[in-house]
Amino acid sequence: MRSASIPKTKRGQDRRAKILGAAEMVMGEHGFFAASIAQITRAADTALGTFYIYFQSKEEIFHELVLEMGRITRSIMSQAIAGAPNRLEAERAGLRAFLMFVQERPTLYRIVEEARFVDPVAYRDYFSGFAEAYAAGLRSAETRGEISSGDAEVRAWALMGLSKALGDRYVLWEETPDIDRVVDEAHALICKGLAP
Repeated sequence: MRSASIPKTKRGQDRRAKILGAAEMVMGEHGFFAASIAQITRAADTALGTFYIYFQSKEEIFHELVLEMGRITRSIMSQAIAGAPNRLEAERAGLRAFLMFVQERPTLYRIVEEARFVDPVAYRDYFSGFAEAYAAGLRSAETRGEISSGDAEVRAWALMGLSKALGDRYVLWEETPDIDRVVDEAHALICKGLAP
């Protein structure tokens, strides 16, 4: 799949962003297979032919949305943990930021989940890239003595799984999620484990 090109003009960038936003809404609500390019262009209030100036296919725009989720999530997480005094507090801040993002952009979150079946390579790349950076952060925290020693890769995947499951259960399934309560309980588990 070709890499989507970014338009050079502000007008082109705005039009492309509008089409991407419409695709997120349509595919996030209806799913990849039920969504059509015609629905996307209607939602973007643009001509069907304009879609093809920016994207070659429905598959390409879906792939771009998965990449977009990766970029946004990494940016949000980096900003959230930047001021944390230590790794355990960074875990709290990162989990809260992630759950807030799921609440704000549930359609984009659903698109990444659907990528498991629609674009397995993008799905795997999304999680693998995130896990690699996460593990590096855990290794650094271990070196500084902020967390106990252990397999950073396994820990990264476990913590990502925890976040993902909490996003599903307590954000997507709830009309009014109590994110702070969920973060407090999960953070206690991260810090203290299950041992009495």
